Amino acid sequence: MGWRQILGLLCFLFSLHFTLPFASPLCLPHQRDALLHFKNSFMLDSKVSRSCDLSRRKILPSMHTCYPKTKSWNKSVDCCSWDGVTCDGVTSNVIGLDLACSWLHGTLHSNSSLLLLHHLQSLDLSCNDFARSHIFPNLSAFPEMTYLNLSISNFYGTIPSEISCLSKLVSLDLSFSSLKLKGPVFTMLVQNLTIVRELVLDEVNMSMVSPISFVNLSSSLTYLGIAGCCLEGIFPNTIFRKPSLITLDIGFNEKLSGNLPKTNWTGPLVSLTLSETNFSGEIPNSIGNMNSLTILDLSWCNFIGHIPSSVVDLKQLQVLNLDWNYFSKVLDLEIFTETRLKYPFPKLRVLSLSACNLTEFPYFLNSSKRLTYLDLNSNRISGEIPMWFWGISHDTLELVDLSNNLLEGGIQQLHWKQLSYISFRNNSFQGPLPSSICQLSSLLSLDLSNNNFSGNMPQCSQIQELNLQNNSFQGPLPSSICQWSSLSSLDLSNNNFSGNLPQCFGNLTDLSYLDLSSNKLQGPLPCSLVKCMDLSSLILSHNQFNDIFPCWLEARNLEQLNLEDNKFHGRVNLIDCRLSFPTLTALSIANNNFTGQWPMEVLSNTSLYLIDLSNNKFEGPIPLPSSMTFYYSIASNKMTGKIPPLICNATNLEIIDLSDNGLIGTLPRCLTNFSTELSILNLRMNHLEGKIPQSFCWRNYLTTLDLSQNRFEGTLPRSLVNCKYLEVVDLSDNQIEDAFPTWLGTLPELKVLILRSNNFEDILNIPKGAHLFSKLHILDLSNNNFGGPLPANLIMNLKAMMDDENGLAKPLYMEPIDRGYEASVTVTMKGLVIELVKILTIFTTIDLSRNSFQGDIPKVFGHLHSLIGLNLSHNHLTSSIPPTLGNLVNLEWLDLSSNKLSGEIPGVLGDLAFLECLNLSNNQLTGRIPQEKQLSTFSSNSFSGNPSLCGFPLQKACLGDDQPPPPSSSSSSDHEEHESLFKQKAMWIGYASGIVIGISITYIALEMGRPKWLTRGVGMLERRAAKWMEMPNHKAIKFYGQ
Repeated sequence: MGWRQILGLLCFLFSLHFTLPFASPLCLPHQRDALLHFKNSFMLDSKVSRSCDLSRRKILPSMHTCYPKTKSWNKSVDCCSWDGVTCDGVTSNVIGLDLACSWLHGTLHSNSSLLLLHHLQSLDLSCNDFARSHIFPNLSAFPEMTYLNLSISNFYGTIPSEISCLSKLVSLDLSFSSLKLKGPVFTMLVQNLTIVRELVLDEVNMSMVSPISFVNLSSSLTYLGIAGCCLEGIFPNTIFRKPSLITLDIGFNEKLSGNLPKTNWTGPLVSLTLSETNFSGEIPNSIGNMNSLTILDLSWCNFIGHIPSSVVDLKQLQVLNLDWNYFSKVLDLEIFTETRLKYPFPKLRVLSLSACNLTEFPYFLNSSKRLTYLDLNSNRISGEIPMWFWGISHDTLELVDLSNNLLEGGIQQLHWKQLSYISFRNNSFQGPLPSSICQLSSLLSLDLSNNNFSGNMPQCSQIQELNLQNNSFQGPLPSSICQWSSLSSLDLSNNNFSGNLPQCFGNLTDLSYLDLSSNKLQGPLPCSLVKCMDLSSLILSHNQFNDIFPCWLEARNLEQLNLEDNKFHGRVNLIDCRLSFPTLTALSIANNNFTGQWPMEVLSNTSLYLIDLSNNKFEGPIPLPSSMTFYYSIASNKMTGKIPPLICNATNLEIIDLSDNGLIGTLPRCLTNFSTELSILNLRMNHLEGKIPQSFCWRNYLTTLDLSQNRFEGTLPRSLVNCKYLEVVDLSDNQIEDAFPTWLGTLPELKVLILRSNNFEDILNIPKGAHLFSKLHILDLSNNNFGGPLPANLIMNLKAMMDDENGLAKPLYMEPIDRGYEASVTVTMKGLVIELVKILTIFTTIDLSRNSFQGDIPKVFGHLHSLIGLNLSHNHLTSSIPPTLGNLVNLEWLDLSSNKLSGEIPGVLGDLAFLECLNLSNNQLTGRIPQEKQLSTFSSNSFSGNPSLCGFPLQKACLGDDQPPPPSSSSSSDHEEHESLFKQKAMWIGYASGIVIGISITYIALEMGRPKWLTRGVGMLERRAAKWMEMPNHKAIKFYGQ
């Protein structure tokens, strides 16, 4: 063979070496072993990579396939061909490792075998679970690293300073882990990463980083994600002008402030997100220069002024979100109707303008053809929806939210082909629903709650979530509902549905949330509900269901069970239940006919945070609450025995209501200081005795203390002054012996003080000028042994009763004191004993009756302009009735009977237009009964027992009168006049309301039964006041037996 042939053969072999795959070098053994060691140090768990499906990764918009890449690694195959491994074509060194979404679960140790791969240029471990591992500090082992992604992988701790040694990094993503980045480390990072283009640190704690540090970021930066990083201070607006910046997301930094550039703002910015920051000022006209913007999210900031017209120059805009700012004007609709802007925002897909002060639908929507998401909730759009609106983005719209507006009228036929979510809640829509709404094949969620829709239930067989709460739908639930196989959430509460539940209801096997409360449903529960094994909430309250306790349910995930106010009956034995409620956290079975006893520890071994067994017929000792319980009520049962000291082990208790039972014995000493969280302690109407424990701990949150109608004795515990949040104190109907507790006047929030029917005594000696009881508006000291003069200095301190404009500044009802609990007290009003289950803030009364007070009625009573009721009867008061009582323009009842008052009746009392009940009987009053205005409406009972009084309505004629004057036209229909006047008063209260504490009032008539004027008048008061306050129209006042 000649030399030419030999040379040709060598050239051929040389070319084969570089062209045939089998000719490339194999994976280096030590790197293969390092990878296998890494593989074997982790378990595989598919659950840890579920975040891959959330599309949260911002650098690589295309999603990784989620599967265990390391599972196929083995020695028999060249490691350069393993899933996720990339090798250098010349040296065979491993230079790339992509294990994103690979199910890895376990600890990444600081001496991980990965550190042996010194030639790594790209490392992606995102979307795994490294069990709160720390990022290994010796990152200098990767001097060639250009791409590092550790996001969404449960890393923890401080980011090591060595990360700044990776000076060749082009992309760094450490987002969505529990990491912390210190200021000096970030400064080094910015200085050394001079060619970085993508920096993603979302949800990294950067509270120690100064925003000014961002100024020095690389000019080649294209992506900056620092959302939710706890940044504080002023963000430099020079960042907005970075020459290469395409995406900027600094949202969810509530303490980060700044302004948008007003001038010289140009650049390639495509996506800008400032949501939930403290950015403020006006949106500048210069924003129109950012003509590459496709995403603009300025929601939940503090921008003011108006939206500039230049925003229409953003022709590439696909997402516009301006929710919840402080714009002084609405969108200037005229800028969208100019000829040159016939089709503004031609590419717009997402428009969110919640709380932008809109009063009408933006007409430019009529030309929008690509919208998929439209949110106009929480505006002031009123009237009917215009016809053109129903045709916008006919082929693309997927979500429409018009909730919380002032819309009315009906719903038109819907023809949106892709619509999957509708929310029209909290408007005034009315009428039946169009059949087309359930013919939308893509519809998954429909929320029409809090409107006036009527008719039968819509038939939406493909729906997953349906909320029709608080409408006027009626009729039985159709059996066809059983075919809604995808239904997971159903809320039909506060409607007029009636009849039995369909027996096939349990076919809804995907159902997790069911609320049928406040309807007229009845009968037993369908046994098929046993198939609804995914139920987490079952709310059937305020119906007429008649069944035993549903022990047969097998919903192992049930968290909330509410059977309140039905006709359930029989015994409740959780121990025998097949379910045993392993996950139950809220149990409310109040207002039924359940009977039997509760084993003492059956509830203490659960996870119940709410227990309401009230208003049943349970007997025996009280069951102990769980250590997790915050709400515990066994009120109005037949529980007996002592209060066990073990109740104090439930240290999370905020509300304890043991009232109206047959409990005996003394209070456990721990009950007043076992928890700083206790807000409500109600032990009313039992047979408890002994002294009230003297220890009320410091720093407690007690707001209501009701120990009334027991047999407590001794003195009041002075440690009550530690309860700085106390609003209601009711110790009535006990045997307490003490002087008046002036020291309670230092409590800054005290509104209700009732000490009625005890053995309090001595003079009410309040120091002059003392600032005490300033918020008090119910004071009842009746039926005690107080003596001396009426406490003028105390009256002068009652500032809450002097304000006659309460209704204009305060809510109709006193806020529920805690977690929905309503404070209740018992007072005497107009001859009735009344239980104020909710307390109207306009209810301001003073009752000092049945004591031994002497002397004059102080003139300072006339300063209490908002006073509604005053009872000073059955004392030893003398002198005349002060004319200053005519200043009590809101007074509805006045009882001065059974005293020794003398002189004439002041005519100014006739000016009290709302005075319904007046009792001046059994005194020593003289002269003619004035006939002015209101005084002419009362019967003789109001004035009897005054021998020297004369004139109508008494039979005794005055000197010089030939005969008693004829009844006036007003008095001839005394009963009807009372009704009319009370209605007038009710209307006044409805528009100027606000003195009482939110209540449902229950009246027990002792002497007068149930007068119609009170029933009708109070009902009207509540309805009109509720309408004025735009509150739900629930009954405020209710008689027993009504």
